[in-house]
Amino acid sequence: MDLQRKLEILADAAKYDASCASSGANRRNSSNGKGVGSTGGAGICHSYAPDGRCISLLKVLLTNRCLYDCHYCINRRSSNVQRAAFTPAEVVKLTLDFYKRNYIEGLFLSSGIIRSADHTMEQVIEVARSLREDHDFRGYLHLKTIPEASVDLIEKAGQYADRISINIELPKEQSLKTFAPEKSLKRTRIAMGKIRHRVENAAEVRRERQGRRSPEGKFATGQSTQVIVGADDSTDQVFLKRSHDLYSNYRLRRVYYSAFSPIPEPSAILPLKAPPLVREHRLYQADWLMRFYGFEAGEIVSDERPNLALDLDPKLSWALRNRQFFPVDLNRAEKLLLYRVPGLGVRNADRILGIRRYGKIRVQDLIRLRVSLKKVLPFVITADHHPSSRELDHDNLRARFAPPPEQMELHLNTPGKGSPLGQVME
Repeated sequence: MDLQRKLEILADAAKYDASCASSGANRRNSSNGKGVGSTGGAGICHSYAPDGRCISLLKVLLTNRCLYDCHYCINRRSSNVQRAAFTPAEVVKLTLDFYKRNYIEGLFLSSGIIRSADHTMEQVIEVARSLREDHDFRGYLHLKTIPEASVDLIEKAGQYADRISINIELPKEQSLKTFAPEKSLKRTRIAMGKIRHRVENAAEVRRERQGRRSPEGKFATGQSTQVIVGADDSTDQVFLKRSHDLYSNYRLRRVYYSAFSPIPEPSAILPLKAPPLVREHRLYQADWLMRFYGFEAGEIVSDERPNLALDLDPKLSWALRNRQFFPVDLNRAEKLLLYRVPGLGVRNADRILGIRRYGKIRVQDLIRLRVSLKKVLPFVITADHHPSSRELDHDNLRARFAPPPEQMELHLNTPGKGSPLGQVME
């Protein structure tokens, strides 16, 4: 099989993995005229999304052959798909060729499990080693690690990569036993814990040496993971609690939510229909609330409401359920309460704190900040605005912000595509 055909198969096979993030890369620029690539600096073609993700990466599998038989995976052992495999040298050649043509800014490399977890990791590491050491590649590298692999191999992968990730796939151990019997949430958590420890040790060494590179401080800047939404019966509450656990205990940089997408010749135990893509979007918004707005998972979902409302964003839904906190006086409220006002993002809340040091906040100030007045005014008090009791009525507000029926119909009928919508939420 020629290289072009391999690329078509293995790039397509990698499209279901959304857990590639590139914020925090710390490779040096090629200012001395040596080496290939960079992750920043003048004249470099890199572009980053608002949440830090690298916009263009060569995203491929080393191989789609796999010993595992995960029911939700198109590359599972029992799946009837065309198989292919790169050699490490072929991946290196593709990466360098695409980079020099300005098509990409780095590499995201994952793989099916061949022979064993350790053998697979050795092949992935060889790609990274060759790029870094043989070709002095300074671009971005994200390596997918395998929790069943040895600690030494995961440690070695982290020494070459800017970011590493381990996908937990499903948030419950019981679901993994049903849909991915070779995987274990416990093993994954152990591997994540070791990665966290190594990331923190390397960061401490870099701080002590004031950013100067050293063998001890050479390690990936963080880790991420992916969960599949809609493949099992897990509620949004289960997903958000698992994400909170991963952020709190393992210091993950990002949890990616990927809506389950039915695959050709699916397993009989899988759902026949994809979840609405808007559910994936709501989970990203709720995740943003936990990471940047000071919300706890229990405030967003509960035993009584285990799933997020599909017709309203989670922050607005919380505000409608907790009207006792509103209206918020923008001239007096503390920062964390400002963060909870629908329509106010973190940046504008911080700007309001700065503006009110010099004078009263008025509606005109919100206009200058380009705040959505329709969304904000029912929930705030300014020097020249006080909402009426009717404006704060729950039914009136919900009817005011609910999308039209035809829009919700479109959302609910949109098939999942396995790609995050992760928009910044205000």
